[in-house]
Amino acid sequence: MPATYPSSGATATPDAMQDYRSRGWTVAETANGTCLITDEQVAAVELTGALAAGVRRFLRANNLSGPIIAIPGTQRREIHLVRGLTKAEMAIAALRGAGATVHTGGASIPLPPTRLANGSACWEISPSESRWIPPVVAIAAAVRATAPTRTPRRTELAC
Repeated sequence: MPATYPSSGATATPDAMQDYRSRGWTVAETANGTCLITDEQVAAVELTGALAAGVRRFLRANNLSGPIIAIPGTQRREIHLVRGLTKAEMAIAALRGAGATVHTGGASIPLPPTRLANGSACWEISPSESRWIPPVVAIAAAVRATAPTRTPRRTELAC
């Protein structure tokens, strides 16, 4: 089901809309404001809390950062724009298993400067500041590298 975000209806400037479209993104003015409509070219991975912070640090340290939208709220949320979903079923499953939300297939993602009910969506890293839109497998690798690992416990005593 496509994501929706509560909005107060702010819209992007015509220049911002043109910039988004010139990047090949499908954008629309919706009830939520200016939104990226995910498709086979661009999708999004939403992360929260400590996982979001760890992934952001990992991507920055490895020069893999792409555009990131910050969504305000009681717990900070970040939406990473991604490419390469067509052959990444395992990466998508791993992301979902780690608690990420993967927005695909027509999901509506608020693009700055959209005002939401709890504040304004803003660019953590804008498209003009990033060198690329990373593949979803890069985000999955960052999640795997930064997510807390569970070590199996021994249930028997060694003699």
